[in-house]
Amino acid sequence: MLLPTLTALVLSQAPPSLTSLSEQSDWKRTGRYAEAEGLCRAFPKAFPGKARCDTVGLSPEGRPMVALVVSEDGTLTADAARRKQRPVVFFQGGIHAGEIDGKDAGYWLLRDALQGKVLPGALKGVTAVFVPVFNLDGHERFGPNHRPNQVGPEEMGFRTTAQNLNLNRDYAKVDAPEMGMLLTYLHAWDPLVYVDLHVTDGAKFEPDVSVAIEPQKSGPPALAALGLKLREELFTGLVAQGHQPLSFYPSFVKDDDPTSGFTYGVPPPRFSHGYWSIHHRFGVLVETHSWKTYAQRVKATRDVVEGLLRLVARDGAALQAAVKAEDQKATSGQVREVVLAWENTPKRETLAFKGYAYTRAPSDISGQTWIRYDETKPQTWNVPFAPDLQPALRVTLPTGGYVVSAAHAAWVAPRLTAHGIAFQRLTRAVPAAPVESFHATGIQFREQSVEGHQGLTAKGDWKADTQGLPEGSLYVPVAQKNVQLIAHLFEPSGPDSFLAWGFFNAHFEQKEYIEDYVVEPFARELLAKDPAVKAAFQERLKDPGFAKDPHARLRFFAQRHPAWDERFGLYPVYRVARAPEGLAAAK
Repeated sequence: MLLPTLTALVLSQAPPSLTSLSEQSDWKRTGRYAEAEGLCRAFPKAFPGKARCDTVGLSPEGRPMVALVVSEDGTLTADAARRKQRPVVFFQGGIHAGEIDGKDAGYWLLRDALQGKVLPGALKGVTAVFVPVFNLDGHERFGPNHRPNQVGPEEMGFRTTAQNLNLNRDYAKVDAPEMGMLLTYLHAWDPLVYVDLHVTDGAKFEPDVSVAIEPQKSGPPALAALGLKLREELFTGLVAQGHQPLSFYPSFVKDDDPTSGFTYGVPPPRFSHGYWSIHHRFGVLVETHSWKTYAQRVKATRDVVEGLLRLVARDGAALQAAVKAEDQKATSGQVREVVLAWENTPKRETLAFKGYAYTRAPSDISGQTWIRYDETKPQTWNVPFAPDLQPALRVTLPTGGYVVSAAHAAWVAPRLTAHGIAFQRLTRAVPAAPVESFHATGIQFREQSVEGHQGLTAKGDWKADTQGLPEGSLYVPVAQKNVQLIAHLFEPSGPDSFLAWGFFNAHFEQKEYIEDYVVEPFARELLAKDPAVKAAFQERLKDPGFAKDPHARLRFFAQRHPAWDERFGLYPVYRVARAPEGLAAAK
């Protein structure tokens, strides 16, 4: 019995294998989540003092979200990185769990780096934080048919979570428990660069990877210049490695029509790199091309992350200095305007894009135009491209901040905490506070729900007002580094505001009514005694739609009745010029 015992002892002390199923299968397959978790926990054993495996939290189905932290000099915690002013690169795979290139590329790269095969010395100057799989439960919805327009691996996970939520639409609203966990961890590390690893859908063409970096064409000029430099130097390295990188997401302006060309876009903060870029840091979206083999895609993903780590290790001090300068402007209250949406400028140029020969013809099946590509015939498409951006929606901030009514504090507060946004609570009611309030003059509910929300568009303006602020209301000052996100969340016109996502819909639904037989005599009385109302009514009657609508005509008077609900259409968030009295730290 001695030999088996000695063998077991030797095996228990031997370094664990850090080779994934993907490598073992020559990039034909990918492992289940148990392998991803096991690899994370194996790294610290194989590289003591240079790797750490954190458990971020549990998914709704009880799986532990893990993160591998790597640094050659032992800077393995967020506090240690902050004390050393260490630049951090945070990258993640599997936010869409069928697009799983990042998981296998990340472990492959970090193992080789710690073994001294690549990135010599880089991880002494930068800490890498790697979440191999963000969408844990979706990853384990495993099968061969989830992405029919993707070449490998043989089986993969699913796009959405077990709650059927798309995590890369959830950054601003934070519905998914996974998002709350990830954001708390992300903000604790406060990385200089945040990289989200995906695979495209769509057309067939030659370029194998797109890398969108912001700020580059949006954001503060100093950071945009550095983002452009980062992208250009990264692409120089990628081209030398044989890649054909794109700086924009390659989605046609018109589906399945290459002649419509492409545009450069900056997404709102529901998306990962849009979210991080408005924090005055660098958000990076990596999209390998779905029609390349799994081996090609994993290699492209690895090369992008390796290049970013190398550049940040070299230029981290300069990048951090620029970020610190923008933080100082925000925390001192110098940021007075925020851009909530971008659009392309009228400028168009012709882009020589490497695609394939194709035909477009009517389909006898669908009745629509059907496109077919011939991958044996490379072809250069000369197509229109819109490369530049300009602000489409800009708002001016209050000098103090926003007050969220106590009635909504219970669900707003944890979201603010996940976002790393500072706020305080009112310890006593303020009966009459000078505020700016937003009273909707027009509302439009979205016909179809998105991510479980019925969206809302509300027209109106902020106006000087006096409102009571109940005890327990939240005060969110704008003089903090997350100022842009605060504006996105609370300005009603923002595409990713809480209002736009439908969190406040009940306030824009009429709950109390006045019977028509009460309004009829009131209308006659009002017309008889108030010439201004009479003139306004006569003017409205010039609108044929109004004139033919009995309900609209009576509503005109019902809104002027003393019983009308003055809070109907009132947004329960106010803007204030200064902090209210009676504030205490949030708990």
